[in-house]
Amino acid sequence: MAIAIFKDTLITTLVLSLPMLLAGLVIGVLISIFQAVTAIKEMTLSFVPKILAVGAVMYFTLPWMLTKMVEFTTRMFAQMEHLIK
Repeated sequence: MAIAIFKDTLITTLVLSLPMLLAGLVIGVLISIFQAVTAIKEMTLSFVPKILAVGAVMYFTLPWMLTKMVEFTTRMFAQMEHLIK
């Protein structure tokens, strides 16, 4: 039972963080390719677009993320009954 709860927690965490991580990864790769092609070595050029992209993805996926977190919390409270016995 504890292993199932741990597995559910890890999967939920990965699913919730995946859109933001993918946005940061894609923007980072695109900026790195742009910097390699143009020979620009500016550090803030990669930081600012990543922050903006992750913020935008978080803004647009927030309702879905909240729904997933509420479903997860509901499942955890439902399973508490079985852990107390």
